[in-house]
Amino acid sequence: METTRHFVATVYVVNDGATLLHEHRKLGLWLPPGGHVERDELPHEAARREAREETGLEVALYESHDDVHSPTVRSLPEPAHLLLEDIDRLEDRVAHQHVDFVYYGRVDDRDLDPGDGERAAEAWEWVTPEELEEDRFDSDVRRLGREAISLLG
Repeated sequence: METTRHFVATVYVVNDGATLLHEHRKLGLWLPPGGHVERDELPHEAARREAREETGLEVALYESHDDVHSPTVRSLPEPAHLLLEDIDRLEDRVAHQHVDFVYYGRVDDRDLDPGDGERAAEAWEWVTPEELEEDRFDSDVRRLGREAISLLG
């Protein structure tokens, strides 16, 4: 049996020395905004869309790369990380994985206004580097959250 893989995009949103996280209902993990890349969008577009839908915030993604352009080619914002995440296991194999384009982004304020059907604003938490050391956060979220805060402050 084959492993199902989905492309997803995540963005560690930073403001004033903290990053925005919520406890994912199905997975029981603390995660930043993110979700599936739609058929007609690019990963960086999905990261911004998911952040906007889930939090109401307009995120400016951090971009660091060489700009390549020609009549048929253009550079895309590079993710800070590209991760393969095991989501579901069936017996002795991984049944479902996410290929996650992880971006870092900054916002000017903390005024959350999630879209209809999304988690309430109260479900989100601005987490400092010190708070990221708490046991409720997985090691990857700790590391990437601290990295995003360090880079974007």
